[in-house]
Amino acid sequence: MSEVNIDENIVTQDYDNKMIRCENLVKIYKTDEIEVVALQGLDLDVEKGELMAIVGNSGSGKSTLLNMLGGLDKPSAGSLFVDGKNLLKFTDKDYMEYKRNTVGFVWQNNARNLVPYLTAVQNVEMPMLLKGQRHRRERALELLEKVGLSNRKNSRLDQMSGGEQQRVAIAIALANNPRLLLADEPTGSVDTKTSNVILDIFKELNRTEKITVVIVTHDVKLARHIDRVVAIRDGRTSSEIVRKRSYVEELNELGDIVRVEDDVGDDNREELVVLDRSGRLQLPKDYMETLEIKGGDKIKVELDEEDKRIYLFKSG
Repeated sequence: MSEVNIDENIVTQDYDNKMIRCENLVKIYKTDEIEVVALQGLDLDVEKGELMAIVGNSGSGKSTLLNMLGGLDKPSAGSLFVDGKNLLKFTDKDYMEYKRNTVGFVWQNNARNLVPYLTAVQNVEMPMLLKGQRHRRERALELLEKVGLSNRKNSRLDQMSGGEQQRVAIAIALANNPRLLLADEPTGSVDTKTSNVILDIFKELNRTEKITVVIVTHDVKLARHIDRVVAIRDGRTSSEIVRKRSYVEELNELGDIVRVEDDVGDDNREELVVLDRSGRLQLPKDYMETLEIKGGDKIKVELDEEDKRIYLFKSG
């Protein structure tokens, strides 16, 4: 049984090694005339120190989930724990502290992170200045070195490329020493080579700083370089794509001839359909097209007890 502690009226819970645990998470947006269900019973676990990606089509609910993990939006129902904290119990003050001390955010549009008339090092110092943190310049220079921009510390944003600006944004997201780093389409506006550089930075931060990293992306090539990818469809966890061997192990086996940007390892990846905690599942779209079925159709299910397999048949 998990240990429950009470701290400043926030229920906290230790889920072993879980940084994120979502159970039956629901988000409903309401106006006077319409109600939109963005998440409808989503389940997700993310281990502490894990680097993983979330993929999904537009409208699948992935950005809604990221906003709730970042403390930018509140769940309507269900359970959401991050770093042992129950976000459904948060007050506005709790959310403010959470965003300052627990989570860092990297946006696709880095203008949300950056002040254009400041230099790179001044931009990184800004969140520390707002917190009254000491030794800001020393820490800012350290972070710029981590993202490979020591030589651009005194450059203004208009003197930097899009990839360099995104790396400054990553340094800013690290300024509050977060335990969870969220990245929303961090490579959406850069080329493949720069995309790989940015992904390598996330991997190195994950490895050396032990930061949990969650990347939301539609970039299939980027997702292929990550060992665990969770697919969201229609507001629920649909499937997981996992590697039998890690991406690093596979590159080592293939040798130096393989470049980072190469699409390696498709035969080393398998997609697993995820059952939610009520036993429901979502079939991959190509499976439904092959069976010529759609939502609402009746499907015959047969269990082969000897082989421990379940077979689906289109009824009629």
